[in-house]
Amino acid sequence: MVLVLGSCFSTHIFMSSFSRLLSHSKRDIPASVVVFLVALPLCLGIALASGAPLMSGIIAGIIGGIVVGSLSGSSLSVSGPAAGLTVIVLNAIETLGTFEAFLLAVVLAGLVQIVMGTLKAGIVGLYFPSSVIKGMLAAIGIILIMKQIPHLIGVDTDAFGEMEFIQADGTNTITFLIDSFGHVHLGSLVVGLLALAIMLLWDQPFMKGNKIARMIPSGLVAVASGLMVSYLLKWFAPKYAISREHLVSLPKISEMESGWELVTFPDFGAFLDPNLYVVTMTIAIIASLETLLSVEAIDKIDPEKRKTPQNRELFAQGVGNTISGLIGGLPMTAVIVRSSANLEARAKTKMSAIYHGILLLLAVLVFAPFLNEIPLASLAAILIVVGYKLSKPSLYREQLKVGRQQFVPFIATIVAILFTDLLVGILIGMSVGVYYILRANYKVSHFYNEERSEEDGVMRITIMLSEHVSFLNKANLIVTLEELPENSEVIIDGSRTASIDYDVLELLYDYKEAARNKGSRIILRNIPSHAHNI
Repeated sequence: MVLVLGSCFSTHIFMSSFSRLLSHSKRDIPASVVVFLVALPLCLGIALASGAPLMSGIIAGIIGGIVVGSLSGSSLSVSGPAAGLTVIVLNAIETLGTFEAFLLAVVLAGLVQIVMGTLKAGIVGLYFPSSVIKGMLAAIGIILIMKQIPHLIGVDTDAFGEMEFIQADGTNTITFLIDSFGHVHLGSLVVGLLALAIMLLWDQPFMKGNKIARMIPSGLVAVASGLMVSYLLKWFAPKYAISREHLVSLPKISEMESGWELVTFPDFGAFLDPNLYVVTMTIAIIASLETLLSVEAIDKIDPEKRKTPQNRELFAQGVGNTISGLIGGLPMTAVIVRSSANLEARAKTKMSAIYHGILLLLAVLVFAPFLNEIPLASLAAILIVVGYKLSKPSLYREQLKVGRQQFVPFIATIVAILFTDLLVGILIGMSVGVYYILRANYKVSHFYNEERSEEDGVMRITIMLSEHVSFLNKANLIVTLEELPENSEVIIDGSRTASIDYDVLELLYDYKEAARNKGSRIILRNIPSHAHNI
């Protein structure tokens, strides 16, 4: 009886939660269409850049939307194949010899993430400084703008969604961007500028006050206008028609001998290859870090300031990667670009991510011929607007106002990501942030007060130690103690201190002995004996 009642109660809670999610469909469904349109070429482009079958990117996007979206506790993040993993995937396939062996590594990496989530390793994501997270967002915004402008003007034939600074042909993002303005394709430019104009128009106050405009995301209108102009050019001005390489390129089931060609299975015989386990741990760690950074970043720009359960997110990503690897998909992470597009399209709940996964599945099964007519220029316009909103001038002003110890790591993260890649840039930004933390700890180890007695002329000095005194404060204390005047009376008070490192205790007791030679008197008040800490 108890079990039956418990089961009914659990079912009621589940249905109630599901009903609440569905109640926001008016916002989530239109937003999911925009995210789907952005995610579709990104999935294909990342697969191409990774040296993997095109369908592997779509499979990862489908699993990232439906499976991870269902299990995740995040309201806005969208998961799928990540540009930050392209180099790792490319090298891993080469190292393991076959794509099938690589898929086994993806399955194992997913299992590692499940264990990490179960062991509550997601807490690592809480240790990234706010300045570094904001720097990451701003850098991704700048990269999006720089990478998408060539697609907007019909020049770039590189994989859509490719984010590396150094490109395959030896050029870099900046030189290629400058050079691309000398090879503009008029048809793509018209489509791109029209899409940009629509996106900007939708942001104006008079449009935000319009009920119909509020219901339809600007990205959806931008894509529809791009399709219309592309057809008009094809019919009335073939000279300026957009060529196939600048349109979405989704594989068609109708052109395949069997639907099973969509799926690739892992090679379980690769278990004996020691390189498999190196690749597994690399994917698990890098994918987990990118996910934790992404959900932390999207939480920061969520207007409702909702918080994602980090451990639950790792578990969800692990399940997603395990299933993705089993059926031929790339490894996935929570992705800032898609998540930001989701936010920009006014999504309310995680149902938007789930719907986008369903749309990716339908795209493969049903809509490929139609979707393959969408110009990349209109999708590039959406990403340029997303990029601008991630890197608004107001963000730089805000960081500058809060002080140098926030602004310098913020700028260092941006510059490092722009000229290296996401993870290297984050590590450099973290290093700069840690430097400022150490610098602050070095300075704030104690409070110093001195006064000279009018009666006997003796200088009386009080050094009140901070709440936590670690080995990081040792250098600052040494400088302070060495500069104390001779023939003074010094009280070193630890009454407010919760913990003192042995290194500091040893220093204080050693100095107490040495101070006698200077004619000074050292009084250690509420300081434990260092002998008890050996």
